[in-house]
Amino acid sequence: MAEKIGSAASVSFDDVTAVAPALSAYTRSRIVEDLWKRPGLSPRDRSLVTLSALIARNQTVGYPHYVELALESGVTPRELSEVVTHLAYYAGWPNALSVVPAIRECFLRHGVDAAAVPLANPDLLPLDEVAESQRAERVSELFGDLFPGVVQYTTDALFRDLWLRPDLAPRDRSLATVSALIALGHVAQLPYHLNRAMDAGLTQAEAAEVVTQLAFYSGWPNAFAAMPVIKEVLEKRVKAG
Repeated sequence: MAEKIGSAASVSFDDVTAVAPALSAYTRSRIVEDLWKRPGLSPRDRSLVTLSALIARNQTVGYPHYVELALESGVTPRELSEVVTHLAYYAGWPNALSVVPAIRECFLRHGVDAAAVPLANPDLLPLDEVAESQRAERVSELFGDLFPGVVQYTTDALFRDLWLRPDLAPRDRSLATVSALIALGHVAQLPYHLNRAMDAGLTQAEAAEVVTQLAFYSGWPNAFAAMPVIKEVLEKRVKAG
């Protein structure tokens, strides 16, 4: 059987070589044998970053391989479930639903049952009332008069519910969000969410490596669009001590 290339179960290195020999060679040398072995991010984190980007961009050809790789790399079924749930809000419901069949098939293969995935309504993590009140007040002042529905859902559905779900660590929830934003080119939202990720434990070196990973999986233009925004965030954090 031909060696699979790490995009979809139906695509092999032989398939790609027959169509685009250079692409096959680059996939093996740059991605499989180099990028995924870089020390700046763990294989688990690379899986979270990559799968978040694929879901955000609805790149379904990659789902079978990268869902399986995520489990192999240490992403638990609970975490995988929460990533999908989280990205429904940050990449849209259709994109989140598009990955469900691939995850369901993977769960069936591994014998993952209902006990291994999160409850629909778990006990939530504690809320930082002061920080959330300040965030909600800023957003309401800017947009509340014109977009009251979005502002209300942002408070009630996202920051007082979704972000407090316990089965994905705050750092990893932010990592998935930042990855999706970079993959979609939504750099205006990056400062808030990158600061949140770093407050939760993401390091400067890890943040840089996220961009490196996404250059391959979301394209160089999206990586370069994100870099000056991330650079400014990092410089401000250094100055702030």
